[in-house]
Amino acid sequence: MIVPDVSQSAAAVADHYDELDPIYRRVWGEHVHHGLWATGRETPAEAVEALVHAVGDRLRLMPGEACVDIGCGYGSTARQLALTHKVSVTGLTLSGEQARYAAAHPVPGVDIQLRDWLANGLPAASAAAAWAIESSEHMVDKQAFFAEAHRVLAPGGRLVVCAWLAETGASGWKVRHLLEPICREGRLPSMGMREDYEAMAMAAGFAIDGYEDVSQRVARTWTICARRLVKALLVDREIRRLALGGRNRISVLSFPRLILAYRTGAMRYGIFTLSKAR
Repeated sequence: MIVPDVSQSAAAVADHYDELDPIYRRVWGEHVHHGLWATGRETPAEAVEALVHAVGDRLRLMPGEACVDIGCGYGSTARQLALTHKVSVTGLTLSGEQARYAAAHPVPGVDIQLRDWLANGLPAASAAAAWAIESSEHMVDKQAFFAEAHRVLAPGGRLVVCAWLAETGASGWKVRHLLEPICREGRLPSMGMREDYEAMAMAAGFAIDGYEDVSQRVARTWTICARRLVKALLVDREIRRLALGGRNRISVLSFPRLILAYRTGAMRYGIFTLSKAR
């Protein structure tokens, strides 16, 4: 597990997404996660939706099921899966700005709440399926993240986790100059390896049904984001103010660092498919 030398709290994560809300939506849109390319010819919007479809396929969603989106961002994934699979979704986010955006774009059967997953208050065994797309990284207690997912899921429930992962056995320079700074700049309390996630999932009671490393299929997300950010800096005064003078301006430094982390293999992107025993 990669742990930077500074603590990151849920409040710091919320402040990060609240302050940088204009940058996230200007640079990437209403989905706050990577795109997934298959042919390389997909547009960024198509690639982003492809990742959502990949999650939905792994969850084997059935009409009428109750689902949970852990760290739902603007609620875009919840809305997409609710509409395409006819399920109901409760989404949780730490960001007030994201919750307000979701409230302004309502979809029947989707309930977005401003709440911390580690204190979610949802009833036990109340959901058939849950997913966490790039949100577990922000959890201070990742073991509790899995334990809460197991508690909230009904017997036979499914969980898909898309996660930023550290390379197993990453060399010292990768840790010092890429992984630890990415954690600090992105408000990640820690970044686990595949083995860490699998051990925590099994300790919580999950069976591991599948794992796929899609690093090469998502990596171009950051070159596109970097290009778009440079253009935005040239024409948008608000973006310049946030990127150069905001409380979370250090986060902008992660764009080139993330590109290099993927190219060197220091960072991986994994999709875990898990299930709770019947």
